[in-house]
Amino acid sequence: MLSIGSIAFLNPWLLLALAALPALWWLLRATPPAPRRISFPGVRLLLGLQDPERMPDRTPWWLLLLRLLAVAAAILAFARPVENPQREFGGDGALVLAMDGGWASAPDWEARRERALEALEQAERAGRPVVVVNLAEPLPGGEPPAARPAGDWRGALEAMAPRPWAPDRDAFADAVEGLDETLGGFETLWLTDGLSHGDIGDLGELLADAGPLTVVGPDRLALALRPPRLEGGALVATALRADPAAGPRTVTAAAIGRGPEGADRRLAVAEAEFREGAETVDLAFDLPLELRNQVERVSILGETSAGGVALADDAVRRKRVGLISGEDDAGSRPLTSSLHFLRKALQPTAEVVEGTLSEIIEARPDAIILADLGVMTDEQRTALTAWMEEGGLLVRFAGARTARAETEALRDAASGGPTGEDPLLPVRLRAGGRAVGGAMSWEAPQGIRPFADSSVFAGLPVPADIDVRRQVLAQPGPDLAERTQAALADGTPLVTAADRGDGRVVLFHVTANAEWSSLPLSGLFVQMLERLALAASVSPEATLEQLEGAIWTPVTVLDGYGRPADPGRLRGVQGARLAEVRPGPDAPPGVWRSGERTVAINLSDAESELVPAGAPPASARVESMTRAVERDYKGALLAAALLLLALDAVAALAVAGRLRLPRRAAAGLALALAAGLAAAPPGALAQSAGERAVRAPGSAADEKALAATVDTVLAYVMTGDPEVDRISEAGLRGLSRVLTSRTAVEPAEPIGVDLESDELAFYPLLYWPISADMPTPSDAAYAKLNQFTRTGGMIVFDTRDAHLASGFGTGTPEGRALRRLAAPLDLPPLEPAPADHVLTRTFYLLQSYPGRWRGGEVWLEAAADASETDGTPFRHLNDGVSPVVIGAADWASAWAVDDDGQFVVPVGRDGGRQREMAFRFGVNLVMYVLTGSYKSDQVHVPALLERLGN
Repeated sequence: MLSIGSIAFLNPWLLLALAALPALWWLLRATPPAPRRISFPGVRLLLGLQDPERMPDRTPWWLLLLRLLAVAAAILAFARPVENPQREFGGDGALVLAMDGGWASAPDWEARRERALEALEQAERAGRPVVVVNLAEPLPGGEPPAARPAGDWRGALEAMAPRPWAPDRDAFADAVEGLDETLGGFETLWLTDGLSHGDIGDLGELLADAGPLTVVGPDRLALALRPPRLEGGALVATALRADPAAGPRTVTAAAIGRGPEGADRRLAVAEAEFREGAETVDLAFDLPLELRNQVERVSILGETSAGGVALADDAVRRKRVGLISGEDDAGSRPLTSSLHFLRKALQPTAEVVEGTLSEIIEARPDAIILADLGVMTDEQRTALTAWMEEGGLLVRFAGARTARAETEALRDAASGGPTGEDPLLPVRLRAGGRAVGGAMSWEAPQGIRPFADSSVFAGLPVPADIDVRRQVLAQPGPDLAERTQAALADGTPLVTAADRGDGRVVLFHVTANAEWSSLPLSGLFVQMLERLALAASVSPEATLEQLEGAIWTPVTVLDGYGRPADPGRLRGVQGARLAEVRPGPDAPPGVWRSGERTVAINLSDAESELVPAGAPPASARVESMTRAVERDYKGALLAAALLLLALDAVAALAVAGRLRLPRRAAAGLALALAAGLAAAPPGALAQSAGERAVRAPGSAADEKALAATVDTVLAYVMTGDPEVDRISEAGLRGLSRVLTSRTAVEPAEPIGVDLESDELAFYPLLYWPISADMPTPSDAAYAKLNQFTRTGGMIVFDTRDAHLASGFGTGTPEGRALRRLAAPLDLPPLEPAPADHVLTRTFYLLQSYPGRWRGGEVWLEAAADASETDGTPFRHLNDGVSPVVIGAADWASAWAVDDDGQFVVPVGRDGGRQREMAFRFGVNLVMYVLTGSYKSDQVHVPALLERLGN
């Protein structure tokens, strides 16, 4: 194979024949010797006669050029010139398929798998042994797998999925030398994600040294998100990219949380643009506190990878904490106020609410702190107990009032009053209290004992300079040790806690100010409040500094596509492992818990940056994931050669006088045709019927816009496949005729739209048949599609494969294409169409949605809960019309008719019943998108009729 730019000659040796063209020119110009002149008087009798047949004494130069062009075109044709030739792996020796397989490979994973399967099929035909390696998977025993027949790898390759961490290229680089010795050299196809993941070695050079190397990179590098943070009351996440030279790029992200029904719900959407040369851009979500605390993750729309998802944890969830003091400290000095140190500890990271107990309970706080509140009325106790048992956290601090109230309670019990455990205290208290280190005490002030492993404060370092001078004491009991969370050096409880219903009560046996101890003056005080989930960490790094010394277990982990998944049998890990912020197989990104604390481990931290990978070796063949279409010019050149030979025959007849055209006119015609063929670009002759012609600006687009504004028009997306587009047009034509004959809607002839250049706002509905090889539209096209769905338009996706089910997007090539094409769209959560959906009764009463195929599910926007509780926003757009309908029944084939009204595609075996039901679904679909949900009340008709009958 000889390559010249993007053109390759499959039979390059035939090009040597071009060297014979000069000799051919000389031979064609050769003429016989001139005749001898002999005087013959009888020749005079021939004077005045005209011979219609003439023979020139020399071949004209333009006719020679025409013949040489014909011969050159034939030579080039048989040399098999091919534009964008596809790389084949049908040689000898072993083939190594190396896939990065990490999070950055997830956005175009289906294309990567298709490329690998194609290479595997070529190797299987050639009988080559193959080694398939996922660089994100640990190598068993540090060695790559053994070479096996190509067919044995097909199942493993089809089941392979991207991992939610970076590939370990250095581990594979260490094993390349041994692999080279085992295989005796090999050829490599490396599907790289184009990013540098802190690689130390140069894997590309090692693979190039072992044999031929083909490096396939992504069309566009993956994006990532830094962990969300709080800035000025807003939730902010920073998006990263590795190629600032790519120019401006718009990125959209969604803040996702759980609704009351437990399903994921978009709480807010933010959009920003990477400026020219910028590597980062901030996405800000301005949410009220209630919604901000519901955010579980931030996800870049259209970026289906674990790197495009940033999980949120307690670091960005501000708690609402109510503060109540037993004394009026409005005029007291700050350091003697019972609430001063609590305010200082909580205000930077929590919303503090103060007031009466009833006012605070009505504010629905996450926690209530009582600072030495001794006596409460029965009404207050009942309300506080009910709030706590419903899930509230009650934290109490002792003091003189608390000690006096307990003394009086014990006296009442001794005199026959009510006895029993106080639900607002975790333990029973002894009367009075305990003073240590005073003038009348033999004891010295007590320090704090290191926290036990079972304590919520486990792992916190205890400063040696903290002393406790006074405390309230707990009554000894069998459950006292279990309820003790912190103790003094002599073992007496300092902090006790107990569960109450769904809530919890915690008691600090000292005051909230420095009157009884120096605990409020230390940093340990703030850390203890954070452990009790009263205050959010100032930053994720502050939480990570406290990871060591505890065992953390996964609550939720992310898969390679950035979707939350169950951790399964994944074991807990030491905090030191999570503090590395280096996700891997043993510690994938996700939410981890230790006691009352949760921490989100993301792929990126606050200082992370994306770095593009280095250039591949000079000897490597470099390809992109989306390959250009291969074009073979043999047929076009042979056609040109035949046409030139035909012109040569016409010109020869004209020169010989056998045509009545003037000689100069024939010569001019031949030269004009030859010049036209020479000037025409080869691509124009080889252009396939499925390729789109370049549109003259303003003409066809204006005609479409005018037609769509005059009448109601149903439109379909042109896929570039002529057969699919023909069926789509015929299908919408048939549906339009049925609508005209049965309803008040009279659509005009359907129109095919080009997503890249046509305006979409004129159409109420876009029918999008999914073709497995349809290229992904540009960002500008997706921007138009998102605007189309947000302003009332509907997209009907039809995979036409009759396999759509709950796991759509993975079963068939069309399903995978649907997943790829729909990923960048801003779509709401979807669900299978319920039996009572308004789509079943907008015109006809339907129970199913058949097309050419029966069965399968139809997916549309998930219904919102009718009650808007907890301030959760629900989607009420487009008059209740779902912006998307997804099915697999091939509806266009069932609707398709030709110009004469004859059905194009056979459907069903029940005498046209299935086709009729397909038309009824189409009528309901159009009426649904045009009229909205005004017939939703008809859902209640069966119940009303039943009631009237009774």
